[in-house]
Amino acid sequence: MSPRQPGDYHPNMSSPGNEDAARIDRADASRQASSASSLSLILRALRHRNYRLFYIGQSISLIGTWITRIATSWLVYRLTNSAFLLGFVAFASQIPMLLIAPFAGVLVDRANRRRILVITQILSLLQSLALAGLTFFHIIDIYQIVALCVLQGLINALDNPARQAFVVEMVDDRADLANAIALNSSMVNAARLIGPSIAGLLIAAWGEALCFLIDAISYLAVVFSLLLMRLQPLPPATQQDGHLHAFREGIRYSFGFPPIRSILLLTAVISIMGMSYAVLMPLFATGIFHGGPRTLGFLMGASGCGALAGALYLASRRSVLGLGRIIPVAAALCGLALVAFGASRIYWLSMVTLFIAGGAMITNFASANTLIQTIVDDSKRGRVMSLFGVAFLGMVPIGALLAGSLATCVGPALTVQLTGAVCILAAIVFARQLPTFRKLLHPIYVRKGILPPAAAEVQLPAPD
Repeated sequence: MSPRQPGDYHPNMSSPGNEDAARIDRADASRQASSASSLSLILRALRHRNYRLFYIGQSISLIGTWITRIATSWLVYRLTNSAFLLGFVAFASQIPMLLIAPFAGVLVDRANRRRILVITQILSLLQSLALAGLTFFHIIDIYQIVALCVLQGLINALDNPARQAFVVEMVDDRADLANAIALNSSMVNAARLIGPSIAGLLIAAWGEALCFLIDAISYLAVVFSLLLMRLQPLPPATQQDGHLHAFREGIRYSFGFPPIRSILLLTAVISIMGMSYAVLMPLFATGIFHGGPRTLGFLMGASGCGALAGALYLASRRSVLGLGRIIPVAAALCGLALVAFGASRIYWLSMVTLFIAGGAMITNFASANTLIQTIVDDSKRGRVMSLFGVAFLGMVPIGALLAGSLATCVGPALTVQLTGAVCILAAIVFARQLPTFRKLLHPIYVRKGILPPAAAEVQLPAPD
């Protein structure tokens, strides 16, 4: 073998080309490691087996829930052709949350939360089966729809606070609690993205009955996931006081501390005004964009896609610090997007505005949920989260009824613009209170280890 000459190529020799290739390889490896690290950060709550089971089961069930919501909305509009009744049915399905959930929170703080959730899922399964049967045999009318929606609302009034408070039991490491709450939002909004699109296709091909049947079957996934969990036994709740006293204690605790009170009030305003656009979507799909169930599915899917993006953004955050600023910014952005949606007559532009509105809205709600769950006392978690459920979901029927009535008088487009403007005003009012909130939350964050102690900081009292 002849010796290598100075000009010969050898793969082990350094050259500008080899150095460039090595840099590219290192950059690719760095990007892959960064992507893997980012994904691990976003999904870190799934390390907990119980939460992972819940996430899988609930994800399946929520797709069915959103399929049913769209199918119910379309069925009501097909049977009645009434904007008012669209709003009224939404009102009937969610008004129990407003009336019952605050009292249900007392039970959630005192009873076995897993057992509560198993019962509520089975009852929801039976409700969806009844809806499917009546629709399949063409004997359903608006009165039966309203009655079944009220029944589902009663079930949800207990299920929602139990599910919110149960997250703490499924996540062993409290440092992952905020991530679990954000992943819950991503789960809801992934279903919001997938469910309406599937519903539009199913309604167009086979009708609403199949949608309700699929929803009924999907509840089995949650039941099985709950039964497979291995939970640490919790200390028995003290029941020295009566239910009414415990209810009043929860109200005093929640509304006696300004940050919790203001978060609940802003959430209520955004729920009444910001979420009411959804009940008017059939009117936009048919009256403004001259489409059908597929158009409705794509409009709702755009909002769900934005909401999923917002939830994933929150899941990627490492800390709850800064959520106080995010809450009013997201609320204002939601309002601006709704104003733009109401003014738009261009289909693709309306899809963009709904994407922004959905992302901003879920960012607002999930940030509010995370902040409350971070600062609330464990012994009152069920009651506080029941009040959050009232603000988040219990106010929606009022907004739906208001939107349906207002749309009858001034049209759906102007209705959405007006509700968006109110969201902007509410965000401004909340933002003006942030300096006071920071002083009140600082000692809580220090006590929970979120912030390092600062001897010079004034240690204001935490809520009782």
